[in-house]
This record gives sequence, C-alpha cells and structure tokens, in this order.
Amino acid sequence: MSSEAQAQPVAITEDEAALYDRQIRLWGIEAQERMRNATILVVNLKGVAHETIKNIVLAGIGTLICYDSDVVHEEDLGAGFLFREEDVGKKRTDAARPNIEALNPLVTVKTLSDPQDISDASLPALLKDTHLVCVTDSSREEIIRFDKACRQSETMFYAGGTYGLMGYIFVDLQKHHHLAPDRSQKVAPDAQPKMVKETINYPSLSEALASLGTTYKKLSKRATKDTNPSNLTAILALWEYQARHPHVETNDPSTQSAELVTIANQIIKSTGISPQILPPMSPDAAASLLRTSPHEFSPTCAVLGGLLAQDVLKALAGREPPFANFLTFDGAVGGGNVTPLGIS
Repeated sequence: MSSEAQAQPVAITEDEAALYDRQIRLWGIEAQERMRNATILVVNLKGVAHETIKNIVLAGIGTLICYDSDVVHEEDLGAGFLFREEDVGKKRTDAARPNIEALNPLVTVKTLSDPQDISDASLPALLKDTHLVCVTDSSREEIIRFDKACRQSETMFYAGGTYGLMGYIFVDLQKHHHLAPDRSQKVAPDAQPKMVKETINYPSLSEALASLGTTYKKLSKRATKDTNPSNLTAILALWEYQARHPHVETNDPSTQSAELVTIANQIIKSTGISPQILPPMSPDAAASLLRTSPHEFSPTCAVLGGLLAQDVLKALAGREPPFANFLTFDGAVGGGNVTPLGIS
C-alpha cells in the first residue's frame, strides 16, 4: 500500500480502548491504532490461516479480507476450527465468515472466492488499499507472484504453510523500520535501554532463493548450525518437487522418494555447507517427508499460525524486529529457526 493511497487514520473509540486495554498497556496506543487501521488480506483458508486469523482478529485489526475458491472438505475439519461438520460442501469463505465475525464484531470481514479476484489484472486494485498480505499453503510460484505484486504496491508480505510436522514462514517487508534497544550504550541492570530506530532491507522471495549459495558464506560455523539448514533445504526441495509435479499427491514415497533425494541433495550442495553440518538427505528421510507432507496436523498449524500472527502484529506495530526472513519449524522437536536469506 503506497503512502499516496493511505486513507485518513481512524482513531480508537472508547469501546475499542476498553476492549484492547491490556494490549494497549503492552505496546502502546500508537501501535494499537496502526493495527486498528490495517487492512489484511489472507489467502487460502486452511489450518495455518485459521490460527493466524484468530489471533490478528482478536488483536483488533481494522479489516480482514479472506480469499479461497475451494469448498470445505471433511479433511479440513481437523485443523480448520472455523468450519463445522455441516459446512462440508459449502464455500470455505462463506463457512468461515460468521465464525470470524463472532471472534471480534469490531473487525470488518470481507470475503472473495472468484479466482479472477486475485488474478494479475485484479491484484493492483485489490492491494491499493491493503496494508499486508498473508498467503498460506500455496505453491512457490504463487508465493512469488503475490510477493512481486506486493512489492509493486509497497504492501507488506508474508507467506506461511505446513507440510505435515514441518512448516515455514517467509517475510518480505521491503524496507522496514522498527524500534530496538540501543546497543551502543551501556545500561544499568535496573534501567530501561534507550530505543532507537533500526531498518531491515528485505529481499523478495526470488532474491532470497537466489542468495542461498552466498548466505551461509557470511555465517560462522556456529551460526550456520543454529539455523538448522536441513529444515530449510527440505522445504525448498518440496517446493521444487511440487513445481515439477503440481498435480501429483506426494503420498506414495516408494516411487517418489528417489527424485526428492536428488532435488534435496542438489540444493544442499548449492549451499556450500560442510557435510559434517548438513549431510545429504537420506531415502528414509525423503520417504517420511513425502508420507506426511500432504496432511495437516493441528498442533503444527496452531504453533505456526500463532508465530505468523505474532510476527504480522510486530510488523504492523513497528516496535519490535520481525523475522528476518525465513523461519522453518519442525514439529517433531517442537523448535524453529530463522535463516537470514539475502538480508542486507
């Protein structure tokens, strides 16, 4: 959303101040007003989106636009708590809307379900008055398409999704300013540090992926280990596999794992990381990944969706540094790591 297109900010009312009193005390009235005036587009209503929507709506954003062209399937009921059994067969947007509105009646909820609404021709008009876009559970190509459109409209961009027990969050805030403690001055143990403005220059997803071979050269051996690169390369390998086989379900590991191993090991080699830190993907690991990746697990969706929502609110508030810029989550161990792909 370009500065020229920004509407006049709306001040928080007394009712809103009372409802959001606790979080206003936490991050201040100015940050809450930025959330109150924010319009957020969420694309695809699967498990991660449900958790993200719940958190940002309860936090008090101004307007939520939900897009999904599909209908509710029985398998959506596991992680999709905004759906009910009687919603099977209905449009996902129609089924979710009343339950979203019930979370916080002060938030305006709009829905889109026609693929033409998010076509290349329609996106510029849609993003003109949108502050932030969050694309969930989409292909690499679709994420790149939205990211490119968001950069053209100066709109903040997030992408997130899960593959079974694994998940990811990608962030492109372009040139983002936030407050951070001034590390140049010593502070007494009982004193509050002085806050200064910091800037992070985020690359697009295309630029971030192109920087894979140089990113780890800038990191120490310890820092490389801390990013847990095996999770990142696994996600990137799945993206490439799905790009080659967009209409093939990845649930037959006996015939597909060999190709995934080849893809993953080519990506691993391109990182330049020592095999002692990042060993090749094994056939068993590839088979396990292919077996679980088509399925949604509620705990993974809940954690990743919560992290995604929390970071979206950080980006809107501008008081803390958001992720920079590619987070991967491994539900098997319950931990996540952030890799600075192409961050300057």
